Amino acid sequence: MIRLQRPLPERYTHASAAELAEWIGAAKRALGDRLLILGHHYQRDDVMRWADARGDSFGLSRIAATRRDAEFVVFCGVHFMAESADVLTADEQQVLLPDLNAGCSMADMADVDDVEDAWRDLAHVTDIARIVPITYMNSSAALKAFVGRHGGAVCTSSNARAVLRWALGSRDGEEPRADKVLFVPDQHLGRNTAYDLGYTADDMAVWDPRLELGGLGEEAVKSSSLLLWKGHCSVHQRFRPAHIADFRARHPDGIVVVHPECAHDVVDAADQVGSTDFIIRAVRDAPPGAVIGVGTEIHLVKRLDDESPDKTVVCLDPLVCPCSTMSRIDPMHLAWVLEGLVEGEVRNRITVDPQIAQWARVALERMLSIT
Repeated sequence: MIRLQRPLPERYTHASAAELAEWIGAAKRALGDRLLILGHHYQRDDVMRWADARGDSFGLSRIAATRRDAEFVVFCGVHFMAESADVLTADEQQVLLPDLNAGCSMADMADVDDVEDAWRDLAHVTDIARIVPITYMNSSAALKAFVGRHGGAVCTSSNARAVLRWALGSRDGEEPRADKVLFVPDQHLGRNTAYDLGYTADDMAVWDPRLELGGLGEEAVKSSSLLLWKGHCSVHQRFRPAHIADFRARHPDGIVVVHPECAHDVVDAADQVGSTDFIIRAVRDAPPGAVIGVGTEIHLVKRLDDESPDKTVVCLDPLVCPCSTMSRIDPMHLAWVLEGLVEGEVRNRITVDPQIAQWARVALERMLSIT
């Protein structure tokens, strides 16, 4: 997806860190309760310091929806997160993204037009009424709307297991709603969750949107319980089993915690696996003196280490792994957006088409009803 962020005035690009901090602080004070700044866990520290709330994408969107007094919601995250906030907040609230170029490579790997093409292709070879589409939260509002229209649901890394059980039933007798799931856009979360539910590699197939029929034969489509979209997180895909082996060699008693967006061989080698909030709790609950190797975004890992003085928290990848698009949100863009609000100009507002928002909300509410 192409987004155009206009260049910032030299006032911001030439400003010192101290000047930017002074301007941001002054704008926050001037706007008061009319302003809510949200900071995603992967955000850089010089931005996160200004956040009124921090959390994952869905959690922050729900916080925004409860703060009806906040006329302006500045989301320090990426584009799909700001879209979700716009879907869930009231009509009178305005959601802003400091830099329009802050996107998500994983979300962009599942363009809604490609998913609609896949859906039509599937309808030619199998009973489409027996397929439930599931999209990870890391997806566009348009894709969430597609899922909502077709009877599916959104999932997060925390509740993917429950959502897949809702769609496919359970092997202990829970009635299935479908014979198969089209899981987009992260193949790794889908695969790891399916393994956790007792499915095997024979039950899954990867759908490559660049190939005819996803690169699969008709029989593979019909026999698979899970069709996993060929998408991934550019950060979490970096982690390899060798990173875990190196960590264990240096810290035999260390604890390895990774995100389920990592490849399955990494998840299989870890001690604990879970969402961002799970990782935060795992570090908090580890005993004093523990050394914890974490497989997730470096800004969060560093923050966990800084905030856990009685423990050592290190990134499993020695070359570190920042989310480059998330890092586009910086003090320069934040100051520019906030000072615009003080001056009466709303910059970089994110709006979702009302019809898309309606169906995206259906998919999100269906997730909430499941979990």
